[in-house]
Amino acid sequence: MTNLLLTARLDVAESLRARWFLLYSVVFGGLVALLMIFGLTESQVMGFTGLTRLLMTYIQLSMAILPIFILISTVRSVASDREAGVFEYMLSLPVSVGSWYWGRFAGRFVTIFAPVFLAMAGAVAWGALSGLPIPWKHFFIYSALLLSLSICFLGLGFLISTLARSADVAQSAAFMLWLVLVLFLDLLLLGLMLQERMSPDVIIGISLINPLQVFRTAAMALFDPQLVLLGPAAFTILDRVGANAYLVWACLYPALIGLIAAAAGFWRFKSSDLL
Repeated sequence: MTNLLLTARLDVAESLRARWFLLYSVVFGGLVALLMIFGLTESQVMGFTGLTRLLMTYIQLSMAILPIFILISTVRSVASDREAGVFEYMLSLPVSVGSWYWGRFAGRFVTIFAPVFLAMAGAVAWGALSGLPIPWKHFFIYSALLLSLSICFLGLGFLISTLARSADVAQSAAFMLWLVLVLFLDLLLLGLMLQERMSPDVIIGISLINPLQVFRTAAMALFDPQLVLLGPAAFTILDRVGANAYLVWACLYPALIGLIAAAAGFWRFKSSDLL
């Protein structure tokens, strides 16, 4: 455990010195600052004003930005160290492979989740100082959703990094995965439903395997409990699952995907030729 914590601390220190972390922090901190500057807390959409409106917009922007940032910054972790010959030096130290791998995982999680959470917490602190009502329910659920999404794509990034033989291949694979999850999956399922005349329930069930789709729908359900924006698909989710059960599923499922992917990456990492 000591070696794991030391490895995590080392990864955090390396990330803090990296340019990607500075850009990453500026992006999410800047998002909240811009939303405040442009008076988003004063606007009203579907009856939501104040911090609820700001958090709702922030979570939607995070859904588009956070996954690609995590993948691009993570997939180079193992692949770059393999190319640089770091493993040969690492294996000469009294540090187990498991401590090194999971230490890197824990350290990278801290550096990717902290700026996202602190930016949102800063918005809540600013709202409290300004006398705005604080939507604690939305804040805690959004925090859980962001934590789950961070673990999901962090695990996928580590899996890709252990499978790829070079950093360039890892980045290309990460970008393709992001495109599939964000852009292509819904379009492919719509085409499949129209051509094969499959049951809409089956199509919706397949689409909800996508962790990004699960995150998107759960974030939508917080400000639209009847899922009016989702259309007829809402009946399948609300009638057969229930809104509260779906929120729990959305907080657990992406994190489970990430942990399984990270475990698969560790098995590949320790069973492969590290030198």
